[in-house]
Amino acid sequence: MNSNQDRYLALFKQRFFLDNDLIEIDGKARRIMSCVLIIGAGAAGQVTAKKCVMTPNVFSEIHVASRTYSRCQSLQRDCGGAIHIHQLDADIVEDTVALINRIKPQLVINMALPYQDLAIMTACLKTKTHYMDTANYEPKDEAKFSYSWQWAYHDRFKAINRMALLGSGFDPGVTNVFIKYAHDYLFDTITAIDIIDCNDGNHGHPFATNFNPEINIREITQDGRYYDHGEWITVPALSVNHTIDFPEVGPRKAYLLYHEELESLMTHFPTIERIRFWMTFSDTYLTHLNVLQNVGMTQIHPIDFNGQAIVPLEFLKAVLPNPASLSLNYTGKTCIGCRITGTISGKTQTKLIYNVCYHQDCHNEVQAQAVSYTTGVPAMIGAKMILNGTWSGSGVFNMEQFDAKPFMAALMEDGLPWSVIDCATPLD
Repeated sequence: MNSNQDRYLALFKQRFFLDNDLIEIDGKARRIMSCVLIIGAGAAGQVTAKKCVMTPNVFSEIHVASRTYSRCQSLQRDCGGAIHIHQLDADIVEDTVALINRIKPQLVINMALPYQDLAIMTACLKTKTHYMDTANYEPKDEAKFSYSWQWAYHDRFKAINRMALLGSGFDPGVTNVFIKYAHDYLFDTITAIDIIDCNDGNHGHPFATNFNPEINIREITQDGRYYDHGEWITVPALSVNHTIDFPEVGPRKAYLLYHEELESLMTHFPTIERIRFWMTFSDTYLTHLNVLQNVGMTQIHPIDFNGQAIVPLEFLKAVLPNPASLSLNYTGKTCIGCRITGTISGKTQTKLIYNVCYHQDCHNEVQAQAVSYTTGVPAMIGAKMILNGTWSGSGVFNMEQFDAKPFMAALMEDGLPWSVIDCATPLD
């Protein structure tokens, strides 16, 4: 057993019934004894599992399930045997129901593919189990994502007195919480938001994606979309860019994308006049992506190959580096935040709330790169908010519908510290 395995096992073996393990919630001492099922053992799912092991006063029993059982076995070894593992095809609702009924978790943490959100939510409804994910539903046969499919489950979760928390990653997730914090504690009104995401890192590969290649490429190649003064405006994919000065990184070219948090934020903050999402890509990355598109490798519909139907994008995913394998020699950092413009005491101001995360720090802690870390850690924190009763409710909720302060405090404690700075002007 290596030193990391020893560390996880020692953390997990801490006693849960001692008085000093009690936590205070609403003025009352409570002991948390929580079983969770994490579905998905990809790069971000592995981070979530490890961070749960490192939080034994909340997560007393941790189960991880994946279609690829070998990933679960590897993760279990990394965690010193501190997790239980299962093979599961989450597309099959009956199989997920059977697993939930067998292990009886208080919460299912969905770290699987967005295609599987509705199937896993249905299993949670059938078993009366709390649900949480990091990305909204997307049909497998159409590159389109929207919260509408999941919001439609609200009354069903409300009827069984259970919560479904959507989008507890970084963007969406932490970015929603940043904006909720700004809305409640910094600004009197908010009129404009620019969510900015920069990966200023180098993994040493000619071309690789930092999370699931299939989902990543589908997201980037969709048309861009943003909200401006009462209407949604659509632009061709990657056709609009802006040079943005990222803290601790410097000026980088960022491209306008459509991202799911725009939909929920516009729903919950009606004073917003404009909201956009920007992400950086290197010229090398975009050159590779253009070539792959031009030769048809990013198609999502099956083609015939020697009498067998294959999806080009799924084949491409199989030959690209696994995002979980990138961390060892990954250098540099990520910078993700929200530039928010609004009024404070009658004056227009712009502030940036952001986090900087170093790839090598993440590798040293949980053997992951920063993109996986910045998704996996907020998933653990969202689960903690539900299990310790800090966030509660019956129905389907987005992150910005709850008090931001407890989540913001947990970010500081659990590895994603944030800062607030003033900006001279909003983005053009």
